[in-house]
Amino acid sequence: MKDCMQNSNPTGGAIYGLGLIGAAIYFISTATTFWLGVLGFLKALVWPAFLVYEVFKYLAV
Repeated sequence: MKDCMQNSNPTGGAIYGLGLIGAAIYFISTATTFWLGVLGFLKALVWPAFLVYEVFKYLAV
């Protein structure tokens, strides 16, 4: 029997993946030490949270 909850549109995952790569490159390239680079990679994993926070901060003005 076919699963009715199948995701047939992988576009969201592709966009998140490209955003992850871009955020990792940005955060790591601006890091001045190894540990700031590690922190930058961790920030890249949660980049949508930063994006939503900044949008809400902008809209609240």
